[in-house]
Amino acid sequence: MKVKATIAMLLVLAAANSAFGQEKSAAELAKATQNPLASMISLPFQNNTNFGIGPDDDTSNILNIQPVWPFSLNEDWNFITRTIIPLVSQPGVGPGQSRTNGLGDITFTAWVSPKESGKWIWGAGGAVVMPTATDDALGTDRWSAGPSVVVLTMPGKWVIGSLFSNVWSFAGSGDTDVNFFTWQYFVNYNMDNGWYLTSAPIITANWEANSDNTWTVPIGGGVGKIFKIGKQPVNGQISAYDNVVTPDNGADWQLRLQLQFLFPK
Repeated sequence: MKVKATIAMLLVLAAANSAFGQEKSAAELAKATQNPLASMISLPFQNNTNFGIGPDDDTSNILNIQPVWPFSLNEDWNFITRTIIPLVSQPGVGPGQSRTNGLGDITFTAWVSPKESGKWIWGAGGAVVMPTATDDALGTDRWSAGPSVVVLTMPGKWVIGSLFSNVWSFAGSGDTDVNFFTWQYFVNYNMDNGWYLTSAPIITANWEANSDNTWTVPIGGGVGKIFKIGKQPVNGQISAYDNVVTPDNGADWQLRLQLQFLFPK
């Protein structure tokens, strides 16, 4: 399977890169994991379980495999890429609909960011959503693209910032147009021994939906820690988010678990 081959290649190449890198402290690694524009290869496995979906209060599960791969363009600029590969288990919400399992639409995002940006770190680029879903229930069957911007600051033990994107459909065989906005703000407070507190809800708006189904607005947070499995540095995290605004048949709340393999230079 192409997805499995890609993941295996990423692990091998990242491990080779790590072998020549210098070991960083847990505090440095924690801040790097919280910075989407950090010049560090990583491989996050983020599992999102959504509860209270539809009239029967069903559950969905999305495992996002999110390799992050930065490149140096020159002495002044970095090019950071992130690919989100979603493995989805989605319940049916209408009469006669059954649960659907498979691959969702893959999202590729890239930012150009200055290597020296002062107090405020920023990156600008774009996102492309590819119609890779193995079932119509798991994707839009449309190609979509649009701008993406990241801005953050890291005063003391804090890492605070936001990631914005909006994509519009431009090709594909799907019947529904795509106009989808995403805003993820993140607030992290780093403590001793690699522990940190985090809040990173993903707020979305489907501009093609009617006014009662446009927004999903979660609030919440959790805790994470940098640790090692053998010599491999890892970022583990657990958090929960209550959807204070949700579309019809949308989830009431979400549990997020993440295991992120880090390959610092």
